[in-house]
Amino acid sequence: MKKIVLATFVAAFAVPAVAAPGDTDTTQGVATAEIVAPISITHDAADALSFGTVASGDAGTVVVTQAGALDGSSTATTLTGSTYSADLFSVEGDPGRSFSITTTGGTVASGLNSMSFTTSAPTSGTLSSPATGLGTATFNVGGTLSVGASQAAGDYSGSYDATVTYN
Repeated sequence: MKKIVLATFVAAFAVPAVAAPGDTDTTQGVATAEIVAPISITHDAADALSFGTVASGDAGTVVVTQAGALDGSSTATTLTGSTYSADLFSVEGDPGRSFSITTTGGTVASGLNSMSFTTSAPTSGTLSSPATGLGTATFNVGGTLSVGASQAAGDYSGSYDATVTYN
């Protein structure tokens, strides 16, 4: 009798769990990837953000639009016949893809003298969609130059950064 009770006890607690049909299933998912041409930006060496010729005197600003014109909100005294221009950049990359644009301000200097400026650019663009090859786009950069009171005379130059990023 002890053997039957012991065997029944062992059998009750030692039965391995068996998975019932239908409580597990497996299928496969799909993974994809797309590699696009890298985006690149170049500066047209013949162009520059030009704030024209400014007379020394009172402090003020010179505002050049993205179209390369002197803006009426400028407060510094600019000379008649001054040439103003926006800067020009070219972008190349994956056809039809949109991108964001950021630009920094900078400083123009002549010897130990300097003036700061901010830039104004579109915030985005879209590359063209040619039948073959890379897409292209261009954009202009205007800006605002801060001229100090009695700013020292001189030829001032400087630089700033323009960055493009795929959206």
